[in-house]
Amino acid sequence: MRYLIFILIISSLNLCFSQSHIDEVDKFQKDLNNEFLDPETSPLDESKIKSFKGHDFFEINQDYCIKAEFIKSIDIVTFQMKTSTSRLPTYDKFGIAKFNLNGKQYQLTLYQSHRLRESEKYKNYLFLPYTDLTNGFESYGGGRYIDLTIPDGNEIIIDFNKSYAPSCAYNHSYSCPVPPEENHLNVRIEAGVKNLK
Repeated sequence: MRYLIFILIISSLNLCFSQSHIDEVDKFQKDLNNEFLDPETSPLDESKIKSFKGHDFFEINQDYCIKAEFIKSIDIVTFQMKTSTSRLPTYDKFGIAKFNLNGKQYQLTLYQSHRLRESEKYKNYLFLPYTDLTNGFESYGGGRYIDLTIPDGNEIIIDFNKSYAPSCAYNHSYSCPVPPEENHLNVRIEAGVKNLK
């Protein structure tokens, strides 16, 4: 789980195709870099913080800011998500997001953490872990994450430009959720954070 304070996204569904979207992603990138420079929030050890020069990101691409159909689960499935350690946190399969990318249809499951939903700050938080064909090449081999909030209606914005890597990509002492197989995208998602150089 990223330590960066989760900011609720309250914006119109047209945001993806505006200058404000580019500004928002730019802010996301700067905030992520600042998080890694702060010893209180950084997953890096002290020696690596001193040498940290910022993340490498794919170029911001509005095509990867996607308006998806959101279908909330009628019968919630509760399960224990695998992690990079023996820890098994409890999540609900809260719903699915269906979308079109490059002329093909895809589907991702959105999860809600039992632990986080008890917090006032994170009670509307949804977790989207996924893998794609850049993993192990330009991006972290274990997949990436996106933070979302529960939508009011039947549409949700998935902005792959805001994809970030698990903390264990930088420090093996962390326990990180492993993206379930159902959230593998058989396509290159050339957006978001790349491997740390």
